[in-house]
Amino acid sequence: MAVISSYEAVIVISIKLGEEAVAETVKKFKKLIEKHGTVESVDEWGKRRLAYPINKETDAYYVLFNFQSDAEFPAELDRITKITDGVLRSMIIKKEA
Repeated sequence: MAVISSYEAVIVISIKLGEEAVAETVKKFKKLIEKHGTVESVDEWGKRRLAYPINKETDAYYVLFNFQSDAEFPAELDRITKITDGVLRSMIIKKEA
């Protein structure tokens, strides 16, 4: 039986995509997480200034996902964020119980 753990993922999305594409990207990741686990919350922080320029961009759209899943899914989510156009950075951490 798979052990279910709590995770949080912050995904930083390029605002050069446009508002609709950013919303679609957020929806895509929410559906992906729902498919492999349980979404506890989606906190859209919105447009924020980056600490340092990434690909010559100084602002980006931040989204925080809190979710529960088995131990294998976060690695797959990380892989998908790395190959998704418009995702500048992402970080997934396991919450302590």
